[in-house]
Amino acid sequence: MTRIERAVPEDAGEILTLQRAAYVSEAQLYGDPFIGPLVESLDRMRATIATATVLKALGGDRIVGAVRGQLADRAGIIGRLVVAPDQQGRGVGTALLRAIERELGAEVDAFDLFTGHLSEGNLRLYRRLGYRETRRERVHDHLTLVHMRKPA
Repeated sequence: MTRIERAVPEDAGEILTLQRAAYVSEAQLYGDPFIGPLVESLDRMRATIATATVLKALGGDRIVGAVRGQLADRAGIIGRLVVAPDQQGRGVGTALLRAIERELGAEVDAFDLFTGHLSEGNLRLYRRLGYRETRRERVHDHLTLVHMRKPA
Protein backbone atom coordinates (compact mmCIF):
# COMPACT_ATOMS: atom_id res chain seq x y z
CA MET A 1 0.00 0.00 0.00
CA THR A 2 1.40 3.37 -1.04
CA ARG A 3 0.66 6.41 1.08
CA ILE A 4 1.18 10.00 0.01
CA GLU A 5 2.44 12.72 2.32
CA ARG A 6 3.92 16.20 2.16
CA ALA A 7 7.70 16.10 1.74
CA VAL A 8 9.93 17.79 4.30
CA PRO A 9 13.43 19.25 3.75
CA GLU A 10 14.97 16.13 5.31
CA ASP A 11 13.56 14.13 2.36
CA ALA A 12 15.57 16.14 -0.17
CA GLY A 13 18.44 13.67 -0.56
CA GLU A 14 16.22 10.65 -1.03
CA ILE A 15 13.91 12.48 -3.45
CA LEU A 16 16.90 13.74 -5.43
CA THR A 17 18.29 10.20 -5.68
CA LEU A 18 14.89 8.92 -6.80
CA GLN A 19 14.56 11.73 -9.33
CA ARG A 20 17.93 10.92 -10.85
CA ALA A 21 17.06 7.22 -11.09
CA ALA A 22 13.71 8.02 -12.70
CA TYR A 23 15.11 10.49 -15.23
CA VAL A 24 17.99 8.35 -16.52
CA SER A 25 15.66 6.79 -19.10
CA GLU A 26 14.52 10.26 -20.21
CA ALA A 27 18.14 11.38 -20.60
CA GLN A 28 18.84 8.29 -22.72
CA LEU A 29 15.70 8.83 -24.78
CA TYR A 30 16.75 12.38 -25.69
CA GLY A 31 20.50 11.74 -25.80
CA ASP A 32 21.12 14.43 -23.18
CA PRO A 33 22.76 13.54 -19.84
CA PHE A 34 22.46 17.14 -18.62
CA ILE A 35 18.68 17.51 -18.36
CA GLY A 36 17.52 19.60 -15.41
CA PRO A 37 16.32 16.79 -13.14
CA LEU A 38 19.71 15.05 -13.39
CA VAL A 39 21.79 18.11 -12.55
CA GLU A 40 19.59 19.67 -9.87
CA SER A 41 21.53 20.26 -6.65
CA LEU A 42 20.65 19.09 -3.17
CA ASP A 43 20.38 22.72 -2.03
CA ARG A 44 17.94 23.47 -4.85
CA MET A 45 15.86 20.42 -3.93
CA ARG A 46 15.73 21.55 -0.28
CA ALA A 47 14.68 25.04 -1.38
CA THR A 48 11.96 23.62 -3.61
CA ILE A 49 10.57 21.51 -0.78
CA ALA A 50 10.55 24.59 1.45
CA THR A 51 8.81 26.88 -1.06
CA ALA A 52 6.59 24.67 -3.24
CA THR A 53 4.13 21.88 -2.61
CA VAL A 54 6.13 18.66 -2.85
CA LEU A 55 4.42 15.34 -2.22
CA LYS A 56 6.11 12.00 -1.71
CA ALA A 57 4.74 8.49 -2.18
CA LEU A 58 5.89 6.00 0.41
CA GLY A 59 6.08 2.25 0.00
CA GLY A 60 6.82 1.23 3.56
CA ASP A 61 9.62 3.53 4.72
CA ARG A 62 10.97 4.07 1.19
CA ILE A 63 10.11 7.05 -0.98
CA VAL A 64 8.94 5.52 -4.27
CA GLY A 65 7.63 8.64 -5.98
CA ALA A 66 7.36 12.41 -5.79
CA VAL A 67 5.73 15.36 -7.51
CA ARG A 68 5.85 19.11 -7.10
CA GLY A 69 3.31 21.83 -7.67
CA GLN A 70 3.20 25.60 -7.51
CA LEU A 71 0.58 28.26 -7.99
CA ALA A 72 0.89 30.78 -10.82
CA ASP A 73 -2.06 33.12 -11.06
CA ARG A 74 -5.02 30.70 -11.17
CA ALA A 75 -3.05 27.75 -12.53
CA GLY A 76 -1.45 24.85 -10.71
CA ILE A 77 1.92 24.16 -12.30
CA ILE A 78 2.84 20.51 -11.88
CA GLY A 79 6.36 19.25 -12.39
CA ARG A 80 8.93 16.56 -11.78
CA LEU A 81 6.51 13.67 -11.38
CA VAL A 82 8.88 10.79 -10.63
CA VAL A 83 8.39 7.15 -9.78
CA ALA A 84 11.11 4.68 -8.84
CA PRO A 85 11.91 2.54 -11.89
CA ASP A 86 10.98 -0.68 -10.04
CA GLN A 87 7.59 0.80 -9.05
CA GLN A 88 6.50 2.12 -12.44
CA GLY A 89 3.25 0.77 -13.84
CA ARG A 90 1.74 0.22 -10.38
CA GLY A 91 -0.38 3.37 -10.11
CA VAL A 92 2.07 5.46 -8.10
CA GLY A 93 2.27 8.20 -10.74
CA THR A 94 -1.51 8.35 -11.07
CA ALA A 95 -1.92 8.56 -7.30
CA LEU A 96 0.66 11.34 -7.02
CA LEU A 97 -0.86 13.36 -9.86
CA ARG A 98 -4.34 13.11 -8.37
CA ALA A 99 -2.98 14.03 -4.93
CA ILE A 100 -1.21 17.17 -6.16
CA GLU A 101 -4.35 18.17 -8.05
CA ARG A 102 -6.37 17.83 -4.82
CA GLU A 103 -3.74 19.75 -2.89
CA LEU A 104 -3.74 22.70 -5.30
CA GLY A 105 -7.28 22.38 -6.65
CA ALA A 106 -9.17 24.82 -4.43
CA GLU A 107 -7.01 27.71 -5.60
CA VAL A 108 -6.80 27.09 -9.35
CA ASP A 109 -8.89 27.03 -12.51
CA ALA A 110 -6.57 24.64 -14.36
CA PHE A 111 -3.47 22.48 -14.05
CA ASP A 112 -0.52 22.84 -16.41
CA LEU A 113 2.41 20.51 -17.04
CA PHE A 114 4.80 19.55 -19.80
CA THR A 115 6.82 16.58 -20.97
CA GLY A 116 9.09 15.74 -23.86
CA HIS A 117 7.62 14.80 -27.23
CA LEU A 118 9.21 11.33 -27.18
CA SER A 119 7.99 10.46 -23.66
CA GLU A 120 5.08 8.28 -24.78
CA GLY A 121 4.40 6.78 -21.35
CA ASN A 122 4.10 10.23 -19.80
CA LEU A 123 1.89 11.48 -22.61
CA ARG A 124 -0.41 8.44 -22.25
CA LEU A 125 -0.70 8.94 -18.49
CA TYR A 126 -1.49 12.64 -18.77
CA ARG A 127 -4.04 12.13 -21.54
CA ARG A 128 -5.71 9.32 -19.59
CA LEU A 129 -6.06 11.67 -16.60
CA GLY A 130 -7.70 14.42 -18.67
CA TYR A 131 -4.79 16.59 -19.80
CA ARG A 132 -4.91 17.95 -23.33
CA GLU A 133 -2.10 19.34 -25.42
CA THR A 134 -2.11 23.13 -25.67
CA ARG A 135 1.12 23.79 -27.56
CA ARG A 136 4.55 22.47 -28.51
CA GLU A 137 7.78 24.29 -27.82
CA ARG A 138 11.00 23.31 -29.55
CA VAL A 139 13.82 23.92 -27.06
CA HIS A 140 16.67 21.97 -28.72
CA ASP A 141 17.19 20.07 -31.94
CA HIS A 142 16.49 16.87 -30.00
CA LEU A 143 13.69 18.12 -27.70
CA THR A 144 10.23 19.54 -28.15
CA LEU A 145 8.20 20.14 -25.01
CA VAL A 146 4.53 19.18 -25.12
CA HIS A 147 2.57 21.56 -22.89
CA MET A 148 -0.69 20.19 -21.51
CA ARG A 149 -3.61 21.54 -19.49
CA LYS A 150 -6.51 20.15 -17.53
CA PRO A 151 -9.42 22.15 -16.10
CA ALA A 152 -9.62 22.04 -12.31
